Amino acid sequence: MPISHRYRSSQFLYAMTYVAVTLAALIFLNIYCFEVGKRMVYRNKEYALLEKCQLACDELAQPEALTPAAIAQSLAQLESLTASRLIVTDSAATALYDSAGEAVGKHILLPEVLLALEGESRFDGSYQNRYVLCRCAAPIYKGGAIVGCVYMTEYDPVRGALIHGLRVHIFQITAALEAIVIAFSVFYYTRFSRKIGRIMDSMRIIQSGDYSHKVVAEGNDELALLVQEINDLTDQLQLSEAKRSRFVSDASHEIKTPLASIKLLTDSILQNDMDRDTMLEFVADIGNEAERLNRMTEKLLTLTRIDSQPGGEQEIIPILPTVERVQRMLSPTAQAAGVRLRLELADPCPILIEEDDLHQIIFNLMENGIKYNIRGGTLTVCLRREADNAVLTVEDTGLGIPEDARAHIFDRFYRVDKSRSRSTGGSGLGLSIVHALVQNNGGTITVSSEIGKGSRFTVIFPLFDTEAAL
Repeated sequence: MPISHRYRSSQFLYAMTYVAVTLAALIFLNIYCFEVGKRMVYRNKEYALLEKCQLACDELAQPEALTPAAIAQSLAQLESLTASRLIVTDSAATALYDSAGEAVGKHILLPEVLLALEGESRFDGSYQNRYVLCRCAAPIYKGGAIVGCVYMTEYDPVRGALIHGLRVHIFQITAALEAIVIAFSVFYYTRFSRKIGRIMDSMRIIQSGDYSHKVVAEGNDELALLVQEINDLTDQLQLSEAKRSRFVSDASHEIKTPLASIKLLTDSILQNDMDRDTMLEFVADIGNEAERLNRMTEKLLTLTRIDSQPGGEQEIIPILPTVERVQRMLSPTAQAAGVRLRLELADPCPILIEEDDLHQIIFNLMENGIKYNIRGGTLTVCLRREADNAVLTVEDTGLGIPEDARAHIFDRFYRVDKSRSRSTGGSGLGLSIVHALVQNNGGTITVSSEIGKGSRFTVIFPLFDTEAAL
């Protein structure tokens, strides 16, 4: 697959979408875990630092007045009080004491200090350059009034290192997970692309006309099911191609026979001196062969029409009048063949069908029953109603059909007795036409036969009762 096509393929887009979604999820988890870790550290520092602030406030509430000397003396008694910086202000936010010695006499207008002077203890924490910086302020009460506040800051490199290590570890885990996701996506994409490539290569082979080629797929996923469907389709195409080739071969052979006869007869006329009667006889034979070729062509066109346009305009047609009309048309043929026609028509049996199709079905079955009957035999046509179906049977008293031939009786160009069929003008297409027309109109046709006693063709159509339909 070309690189440009590969990167535009759906499986590549799916893989990249999967990688992007998982990356976004992992980044979110990375940030979330890091923030949760920081909040846990800040909460731990808040308890400790607020406790120190409160302890300092309680100690500073003892002196009569908040003076730098009194503050220094009070704080000196708190040996456990450690902070990076400690500032004590009066009620006007002026610094009275600064452990760093820089802010004494200045106004400390920090948010924590202002809130503490309003009576609210305040804590705030931040992470900078691998250090945790914590700020805390608490009011100093004396006689129920706020006389100042204690402001503490503390730099904590230990917990800063802990947060930094947490960030590094989370990033490493995230990178490892994303690497696994990318590796899995590449593996899946490569495997999927390889399967698709094999399927496309096989499709090109099949497209070239090699319907015997089979697509190979591993596993039981959707691609395997698709491959199975493709193989089933190629089996059908192979079968259709075999039927088409056989049909073309049989049609060519059947058409070649009358053409060869016509050529032989014309050559005989041209190459030999013959009297007028003999010549007329040869010309009559040529006409018979031409008529046979014409009938075969018409039947081939009928089959082509059925295959290309299986559905037509259907209407409600009673079977009984059509059987009687066909019986009148074939009576001369039956008399000439010495076959007696017998009709047993118990019900009109209206069905939904194309009128021409019904006529052709009945005509072909009755004509075959006359052609392949014996002189002095009988052709019985029976029409009856069974439940919601119309049942038409055409039964002759001919020689019957061998058992091994019954499965092929509706195949195109198939003839049980080829020599006799040619002598009667048969092409092996009549029953194929009947079978196709019956199926296209929602019916079924079956054949039963017994050697030496005759054959019976049974056609079943769903009844279309006009009164019930209304």
